[in-house]
Amino acid sequence: MKILYLSLIVFFFLGCNSKQKVRVLPIVGNYDVEYDTIDGKEVSDTVYPKIPFFQFTNQEGKVVSSKDLKGKVWIADFFFTKCPTICPTMTAQLKRLSIKTKDLIDQIQFISFSIDPNTDQPDVLRKYITKNGISSSNWMFLTGDENKTHQLGVEYFQVFANKDIESAGGYAHSPAFVLIDKEGYVRGVYVGTETSQVDQLEKDVRKLLKYEYNIEHATAE
Repeated sequence: MKILYLSLIVFFFLGCNSKQKVRVLPIVGNYDVEYDTIDGKEVSDTVYPKIPFFQFTNQEGKVVSSKDLKGKVWIADFFFTKCPTICPTMTAQLKRLSIKTKDLIDQIQFISFSIDPNTDQPDVLRKYITKNGISSSNWMFLTGDENKTHQLGVEYFQVFANKDIESAGGYAHSPAFVLIDKEGYVRGVYVGTETSQVDQLEKDVRKLLKYEYNIEHATAE
């Protein structure tokens, strides 16, 4: 009887909070705690960082913005086409992931931000796509203001990206793949040069889609 009673209490509280979204993955990044007074009592609310509005040019020369990604889960990385070190491996891994998640093509948007936009104009990005045999229709390569791109990576995507004359290619950046949910929150950061990490990213994006967005067929086969 005592176990049944406790079970009913747990069920009751879960029912009372049923309107709150159950998260199967954490929100990543520094957060703020805001305080307010309601009915004479001080209450706190955790405010998580959210990807702000951005606007860039894609490989077709078309201007796209974060608004165009509405309703999608994003998987993003930061790269540059002249990168002789980690970028080829990252691109190969992201290509592998895009193929493995073809069944979720309507749910996932892959985004590669160039950190060297002066070089990586749309025609250069198209050549890079062809060279790497990329045919995924849900993968866009973006180029734009360099400072804004670096700032976006560091402040919101949890990715280091900057000029570095001592690094091969003149730039340095993290080998990170970033998982962002449909609301614009970072839900995971993975090492894009490691197969095991990329495999975990696939598991996590499927889990996110199935349990937080009710996409039943997101379960891995």
